[in-house]
Amino acid sequence: MKNLFITIITVLGSVNLSAQAKYNFQTKFDDAIPVLNVGTFHMGYTTDANSTEFDEHNKENIRQVHELAKKIAEFKPTIILVEQEPYKNKRIAAAYSDYLKNPKMKFEKPTEIELLAYEVGRLSGTKQIYGIDYQKDYYYPLSSALKDQQDTITYKKYGELFSLNEKKNKINEDKMNVAELFWLNNQPDYLDALINYNADLLTTVSVNGYPLGAEQAAKFYERNLWMFANMNNVPITKDDRIFVLMGATHTAFFKDFLRRSQKIREVNTLDYLK
Repeated sequence: MKNLFITIITVLGSVNLSAQAKYNFQTKFDDAIPVLNVGTFHMGYTTDANSTEFDEHNKENIRQVHELAKKIAEFKPTIILVEQEPYKNKRIAAAYSDYLKNPKMKFEKPTEIELLAYEVGRLSGTKQIYGIDYQKDYYYPLSSALKDQQDTITYKKYGELFSLNEKKNKINEDKMNVAELFWLNNQPDYLDALINYNADLLTTVSVNGYPLGAEQAAKFYERNLWMFANMNNVPITKDDRIFVLMGATHTAFFKDFLRRSQKIREVNTLDYLK
């Protein structure tokens, strides 16, 4: 009798579970625009806290960047978005036009925009390049500057974890070529780590109960939201394909924004870096 009772309860439970609704939500518009979202290290001068040692005038470095451009150009973007403020769009367009006329021209202080974005545009026949950056004051080394923060453990443990991952994966950015650096900068776990370090981890920084770290992290979130808003203000059509090139931390934020955006469909970045 006892076994019969258990059997009946089990069957009833199974029926109840099978009767539960199964949802299948469409999260993208049918005509969602494909976007290739690529994170880069900064190849020239940058105000960002994170920088990589890179000689932007070295011929071999330029050759490697242009080899990478060939891979990215296979995406065939019709629009390119870069980490510059929108008020500079006319200047960007003029420089890009000059580059198309003379791809061997020299730039006094080239960055990833002149070295990579322009070359991708030239190979792809891209007509428009827009800046979408937004500047916001943000104090990166907050945690190291605060001696009286309440949580003195988390940041230290994070640094140890970061070093462990570098050692385990044999990462030495100083010895990596351009292709290897881009492959690293666009790994999903690496991008998540950039958000952790530049924003989320700051929520552990408080003094006398006041969340100073969260205050700074909010500024960085705001900057990236403004950048995404600038992207959404770019005139696009259903036939466009967008290549976004920014510092990898911004790329990390954009991956979250793009995943939830109904009007945009992010393609797999790593497919274009192999």
